Amino acid sequence: MNKKRSLLITISLLIILAVGFFWPLPVYIESIGSAKNVASYVRIANQKDQSKGKLLLTYVQLAHATPVLYIASFFDHNTTRLPSSEIAGGADDQEFDLIQSYYMKSAVNQAKINALRLAHKNYHQSFRGIYVMSLLAKSDFKNKLKVGDLVTKINNQKFNSLSSLIDYLGHQKVGKKVKVTFYRDKKSRSVTGKVIPITKKRNGIGVELAAKTVVKSDPKIKTDMDGIGGPSAGLMLALQMYSQLKPINLKHGRLIAGTGTISSDGKIGQIGGIDKKVIAANRAGAKIFLSPTGSNYRLAKKTVKQQNLKIKLIPVKTFREAITALRK
Repeated sequence: MNKKRSLLITISLLIILAVGFFWPLPVYIESIGSAKNVASYVRIANQKDQSKGKLLLTYVQLAHATPVLYIASFFDHNTTRLPSSEIAGGADDQEFDLIQSYYMKSAVNQAKINALRLAHKNYHQSFRGIYVMSLLAKSDFKNKLKVGDLVTKINNQKFNSLSSLIDYLGHQKVGKKVKVTFYRDKKSRSVTGKVIPITKKRNGIGVELAAKTVVKSDPKIKTDMDGIGGPSAGLMLALQMYSQLKPINLKHGRLIAGTGTISSDGKIGQIGGIDKKVIAANRAGAKIFLSPTGSNYRLAKKTVKQQNLKIKLIPVKTFREAITALRK
């Protein structure tokens, strides 16, 4: 009897431990990540940057919470608990990883375009299709399309930009059926669904989309992001590429960190977790941190003051501003 009782206790403890360490909660834990030398991810004409100093991209650690991680997070004031809906938007872990990968690919392409343009180098951007990033619950395509599908046609029509496709769908009447042609697992497929109202002024199919483009240039730019996802490395990637393309000394032997998305017209956009990124930069020894303006800069400034960090913040609105600031 005692043996049976001991066995039951042991099994119960194992179950409790398994639940505590492995049961996923609908929460993500965001904590301080690291700062990495962008030069290790970028090659221009198959050459790495060997100049003194470093341009550092910064990132946060993001983990799916378990009961143990969730409780432990309350003992670290630099850790934030975020609902899964805010981070993944209803996507599962595999879909979330795909989305972050697509965002990074887009960031790399935008960085290339900005760096090549300002360095006066020849390049060509070709449009290859549109990735499905997420689907609204009310979308008629909810169980027909999935994250990662590559849309190539709408009603048998091809489009040469994401904006032209969205504009086309915006002019379709609510309830009208449209055929979407897409690639999944290297096979072309088609599904039909209805147009729905997205806002009071715009119709659509309830699918978040992102353009897939390829940028070819002379000299050739290669990147290997080594598992880093998301769009926030855009600014630092563009600076690294530009400094090698020109070539121009932006570092002057310094450790310079930063973060921010970058659009095709050079605007620097907001990112998440900047409070943790500026701490990671300080820990890596950076003396300068480039931040998007607005709420990102205000939070970074507050963090520097509260944590007594020895790092200079520089707010930037555009890629040109960032270059000018570093050349001073």
